[in-house]
Amino acid sequence: MTFGLLALSACDKPTPLATVTVGSTTVTTEAACYEEGKELGEKALEECTKDKTPKTIKVKHGDKVRVGVEPDIADKGWVALTSGPMGPVQRSNQLKQTYTTLNGDELFVNQQLRRVEDSTILTVLTKDGVWNFKLELDKG
Repeated sequence: MTFGLLALSACDKPTPLATVTVGSTTVTTEAACYEEGKELGEKALEECTKDKTPKTIKVKHGDKVRVGVEPDIADKGWVALTSGPMGPVQRSNQLKQTYTTLNGDELFVNQQLRRVEDSTILTVLTKDGVWNFKLELDKG
C-alpha cells in the first residue's frame, strides 16, 4: 500500500487542457509548458512555442477552427497565436471565455510573404502556460 502512495506522489500533476475542434474532429493536449500561478519568462515562452511534437489536426478551405480551454485557463486570460516567419501572429484579443472560433482560411495566410502556408502552429498562451497544436491545410 505504501508503494502505491509513493508512486502516486511522484507523478506530475496534469496540466489544464486546451482543445481544438475542426468539423467533427477534436484534439486535446496538455501544456507544452506550465508553471501554475508563476509567470513564464520570455526565454521559457520562446522554448515552449517550439514544441516539436504538437498534436495535429487538418483544416479544409472554409472550415472554422474552434479553440477551447478549461475555466482555469479562461479565468487568467488567454490569447490564440499562430506561427509566422517574423514571429508569432496574434489571432485573438485577450479572452476570458472558455472558447473562441477562428476563420481557418486566415490562419494559413502569411501576410509578410503574401502566400498561403501548408501548415501553422496554433498556440494558446497565458502568462503561465503554453499549449500548441499543428494545423495542416487539407487541400483535398
